Order: sequence, then structure tokens, then C-alpha cells
Amino acid sequence: MERRQERTPLHHRTRYLFDRTLARSTTTLLGWLALCCLAIVVPVSALLVWTDPAAPHSLSGRLTQVWRTSAETLRLGAATGAPLRMLLSVLLGLIALLCVSTVVGVVTTGLGDRLTELRRGRSRILEHDHTVVLGWSDQVFPLVAELIAARPVGVRHVITVLADRDPAVMETALTTALGAAVGVRLECRTGSPTDPDALALVTPGTARTVTVLPVEDTDGDLTVVRTLLALRTLVHAENGPRVVAAVCDGRYLPAARLAAGPRGTVLETDRTTARLLLQSAGHPGMPSVLRDLLDFSGAEFHVSDIPQAAGLSFEDVALRLEASCVVGLLRADGPPLLTPAPGTVLEPGDRLVTVAHDDSPVPLTDSRARVDTTAMAPPRPRPGPPARLLLLGWNRRAPLIVDILRRTARPGSVLDVVTAADAVPPPDWTPGLEDPSALRLAHRTGDPAAPETLGGLDLRAYDSVIALGADQETCPERSDDRTLLSMLTLRSWEERTHRVLPVVAEMRDHRSRRVAPLGRASDVVLRGELTALLMAQIVHNPELAAVFEEIFAVRGGALALRTADHYVLPDREASFATVVAAALGRGECAIGYRVHDPHTLRPHDSVQLCPTKSLRRVWNAEDEVLVLTTGRGGPDSPDVSRCTLPGTRPEHREGDSPPSVPQADVSP
Repeated sequence: MERRQERTPLHHRTRYLFDRTLARSTTTLLGWLALCCLAIVVPVSALLVWTDPAAPHSLSGRLTQVWRTSAETLRLGAATGAPLRMLLSVLLGLIALLCVSTVVGVVTTGLGDRLTELRRGRSRILEHDHTVVLGWSDQVFPLVAELIAARPVGVRHVITVLADRDPAVMETALTTALGAAVGVRLECRTGSPTDPDALALVTPGTARTVTVLPVEDTDGDLTVVRTLLALRTLVHAENGPRVVAAVCDGRYLPAARLAAGPRGTVLETDRTTARLLLQSAGHPGMPSVLRDLLDFSGAEFHVSDIPQAAGLSFEDVALRLEASCVVGLLRADGPPLLTPAPGTVLEPGDRLVTVAHDDSPVPLTDSRARVDTTAMAPPRPRPGPPARLLLLGWNRRAPLIVDILRRTARPGSVLDVVTAADAVPPPDWTPGLEDPSALRLAHRTGDPAAPETLGGLDLRAYDSVIALGADQETCPERSDDRTLLSMLTLRSWEERTHRVLPVVAEMRDHRSRRVAPLGRASDVVLRGELTALLMAQIVHNPELAAVFEEIFAVRGGALALRTADHYVLPDREASFATVVAAALGRGECAIGYRVHDPHTLRPHDSVQLCPTKSLRRVWNAEDEVLVLTTGRGGPDSPDVSRCTLPGTRPEHREGDSPPSVPQADVSP
């Protein structure tokens, strides 16, 4: 049976014919445009003439009037007479129309291109003493937030961001995450930071500081090195702006430091995150402690000039600063001297490294009378038991965690690793073959986010759990989701068993921390956040670069939370000056404390930094004191306690010594 063809509607056929005609050429388009104009203008002009009482009565006169009206409307001239005269008038009108249209088109196109260029972020910034941020990563949000917070009140500042992204998207993301900043103008430009021509858009030569963000990519560190080399083509190495950069892999540190030059500072993201994960596993709340210590909203590190301190001992100065906590010295001719011996005498020109709420002048007051020696706890060795750790997942930080544990774990410690089938450790990681007196490793395959995997483990046997997130190059989208699933399963186990399990999770997105199901001893470490805070501190005060080098790189976890009974007798009332004096006797500097309150939901989140020396309170045995340690003691040293997690000793590598590097070089 012959199929009956359905008839296409007339308006569809007309639309198709019209579209096909327009697609032929520009001349066809102009012809259709002229025909449409005539089809509208001529009838309307005739209607105007025929309805005008003053119009000529003859047909020829009315047609002439219609011509004049139509010609004036179309700007074709209104000459009448011989046909040749009218034709020349039309020709002149068309030429005039063509010229005007061309001028309008050129102006419109030029303005449109200029507006498009401005929207694309290709215009050059002409500023002085501004801050340049190169690249785009998760660290851009805490970095820019701290740069805004560090701006002096009443001083306007410009922060420019150059990345290979749409500038409107960057501005929207920063404004949404940080809100409107009064007195700070954000300027985003698009272009590759490795291209010198693109770098010229943000005028780095006149900037106060240039910050190069780490790139979480397969060859991201090579991109950072290339960016630093591109900067050298525009910035003078000796008197140019300060350059602060970060790489993920420590193997690229030497090359990045060479490319950054003598005024450059290079940080290492992965090892910093690995150390912070281990510290947080043994000391819940350590991420919040470091955020409070390194951001600009409360107390932070300062370098202070106190001429009247010359000739005094370090212990005397520490007890004479009422509202500041001194942690070291900056000699004029050497590296920083942190936690020096209490009897170290300050020389003229020495500067104090302090932790204080602001950088205002520090007065000296004598607080030695507030020290109660009878309330001090006697020093004694406190060897801890071996630790048993559970590591969920595998990424670039995992080998660093294993390496640090191999160097610091107490004999008999165990690390169990659970990874998915597609994320197994490399072949050179051979669990079970290590010295049984040190760290013992065990590996099993399973989905770390699956309840049946975690249900098959004896979670009661673990001192703490570390959950690692996937790297961006292996899981670029929603890499935190599986970590959240693991935390949710562990949180459910805590509620079911009524046991507290310390869990620290590594995440990438700062928004994930807000929705994480945290238990009483759980915490979240944002990948690279500590590095971003350090970068902001160094941008604000370059003299702190050598201080952070000593704290986070050389000493390898020198900040520690220790129970108060290390320093004062339990249930005794004593001043904070007594705690400071007791810590100095052990070669440590006390800079704050945390009250143990078992009735609060999150007892590990509140740390009091820089309390006054005159503060008196009854110290509980489970209260904790935040100290800066030497970080170099042995496992049986009476003056060294837990600095990373239960069952570990301070990280120390063979041949460690204070680095003979420029003051600006730092590798936390």
C-alpha cells in the first residue's frame, strides 16, 4: 500500500525558503532587505499622501509626492524631474547610506571588540604596590581572604589574579566565597601565567608581591617552575617584588628555588599536608589551632624590635612580656634561633619572634613574681605506647605519611592501609618486610567508602583513622564525596558503639568541611590550606619566611599540644607565667592552652592564644598547652613528648641541621 505523504504547512515551507535564500550571499540579504523596506515604506507613504487634505489633486502629483516621502524616509534623495535625475539621486543616496553604514559598523565593531576584550580580561593593569596572584587552585580562596584581612585599615589595595580562566567566572567565584571587601579591588585577567605577554597584563614589575599558586596537575610543578622563569623576563631579580610560590612535590623544590631567585620563597604543599594529617591524628583540633595561629583574625607570629631587652636573658624577656609569647630570636647575622636556652643573652640588634594579637610596641613588665615554683610538675620521661593507625585511601601524600611514620613511630607501631583495587600502593612499597621493631605495615584491598569494608575491620583497635581524598588528576570532579562517605560510616559506628574514634579527613573543597559529619574527635584538613596561610603570612611579613622554615621544615612538627600535667601539678591553681616558666625549663615555649570540657560537643576547637601571664586558673590534668618544641629529641628523651600522634617520636632525619639558605627560602 502506497504511503500517503503528509503535506508540510505553508508557513514552514515559507520559512525554509526564506532561510535558504538568506544563506546564499550578502547580496541576497541586501536585496531582501531593500524589498522589505519598499514593501513597507511605499504603501505607508501612499496612505499618508492620499489622506493629506493638502495633497495634489492630480494622480501624477500624488505619485510624485509618494516618491518624495519614500525617498526622504529611505534617505535616497528627493529630486524629481527626468528619470536620469531621479536615478542619480538614488545613486547618491545609496552611496551616502553605504558610507554612513560603514562608519557605524566600524565604530560598533571597534567598541564591541573593546568591550569583549575587557570582558575577556585582556586589558593591562597600571598599578603600583599591588598584589599579584598567578594561577588558580583551591588555595586561591584562603590566600585572597587572608590578603584582604591583612590590609591595614583605611588603606586601599588592589589584588590582581591572572589565570587561564574566564575573568567573570573568577570574579564571581571569589566574590561568592569571600563576599564584598571594603577598600580592596579585585582585578581578574585571563591568560597563561607561563606566557610573558600574559604576565605583562598584571605589571608584576611594579607589584609589591607576586604569589604563584601550586597547580594540582600531572605536570603542575613544571608549570610553576615555568611561571617563575617567565617572571624573570619581566622582574628584576635583585630589586623586584617578593615572590612566593608553592610546589606539590618536594623533588621540584631546588629547581623552583633557583627559578624564584634570591627574593623568592618556595613552599612544599604535599609534605606540609602529610605532617598536618599526622599531627591531627594524634591531637584532634590541630588544624583549627594552626588556622588560628596563621590567619590574621587573631594572634599570629610577629617580629618585634625591643631595644630595652638587650642584655636580658631569654627567660627574663619571656616572663616580662605580659600579653605576648616570645618563641625565639632573629640574629642580625644568622638564621633564626627558636626556643633557645633560657639563659641565652640578647645582644643589641637582636629582634624577638613573638606570638601576639597585633604588632604594636611590646612593653616589658616583670612577671617573675607570678611564677609559683611549688606548682610546677617535675620533669619525667613519658614514653607512650605503640600506635595503631588506619589509613583509608591512597594518593600522593600517602607515601610521605608512611615515610614520616617510619622515621618517627615508636617500636611496635602498626599502620593498616585500605585502598581500592585501582589505587593500590606502588610496587616498591613492600608491607610486612620492615624491621619488626619499628613500624609494621599491612595492606588490604577494598572500597574505603563501603560500609562492608569498614565493618570488616576491628575499629576499636585503632588509635586514629586518616581518610585520604583522591588527587585531582585522577578524580577531578567531586573528589571529596567518597571521603565524606567514609566519614559518615565511621560516624555511624561511633554513634552505634558510643566510642570516640579520632578521625582526620583530607579534603580539597573548603565547602566540604562545612558539611562533613564530624565526631567529637574528628577533623578535616583542607589540602594546601596551611600552605596558603603561610604564603599570606610571608607576603605580609617576608621576615617570617626563615621562622616558618625552622618551624615547619627543619623541626618537622615543632608545634605540639601537651597535657597540662607536663608543666603544672593537676588541680592546682597557678598563673600562666608558671606554665611558661615550666615550659622554658624543658626547652619549650608555651604560647596558649586549651581547656578540656567533656560537656561540649567539640571540645578540641577552642584554643586560647597568648593569654596574659597574670592569668590564674586551676589546671586540669586533661587541659592541653600549646608549645613550640625543639623537635629534635630522641624517643626516650625526658624533654620530648608526642609531637605527631600517639606512639610516635619527633621526626628527625640523619644529618638534619639548621639550613644555610637565604632568609626568604622556606619549605614547610
